[in-house]
Amino acid sequence: MSDLSPVAFDIETSGLDRDAVVTVAGFSHELGHWLFLNTAGRTADEATLTRHLETESRAPVSLEVVATEQALLEALSVFAEERIDGDSHYLTAYNGETWNGGFDLPFLRSACHRNGVSWPFGDLAYADMMEVMSRFDTGDTNDLVGVYDLLIGADSCDPFTDSKSAVAAFEAGDWQPLLQHNLADITRTRELAELAGRFVPRSDFQMKNLEPPQ
Repeated sequence: MSDLSPVAFDIETSGLDRDAVVTVAGFSHELGHWLFLNTAGRTADEATLTRHLETESRAPVSLEVVATEQALLEALSVFAEERIDGDSHYLTAYNGETWNGGFDLPFLRSACHRNGVSWPFGDLAYADMMEVMSRFDTGDTNDLVGVYDLLIGADSCDPFTDSKSAVAAFEAGDWQPLLQHNLADITRTRELAELAGRFVPRSDFQMKNLEPPQ
């Protein structure tokens, strides 16, 4: 994996119902972290939130606040086009999309479809860290937080113990902990990807191209 750098991706949503929307999308890149917040028309102080996130992060943070899911998806697409190079990077998430399931990428496809936004990840390689981490001895532990704590164990800025808290934070307009939770997850995922890049054979990453045929 020495020739490709991981870009970790994670989303938060307003729930799992049919009308649920993407509330946060985050990327952890070699140059820093990029987060996109959908406030559903409510207010958020972008500058103050960014300063707070940077105090919690080990890298620079860029935050873009938008009012709708569609605007978030469009901003995400611009980021992917400008910042992710298919010759230098691969996209990764933890249980983002596995051979028999996953969450982030299927949810994102549906969100793009209902908003009339083109798929943002064309001609880009993807490897799911949940599957790659199976190459380490983690016993019965396979969730992101548990695997990260076993293999790396660094302090985290995550204020939540479960994803339900992220849904409640969005409903309450409590943006700071919601964004911190996403920041923690993309940071964990990228650090695990870097660890795997040092120990796991490239063939075990089982990369696939995310570009649709049409």
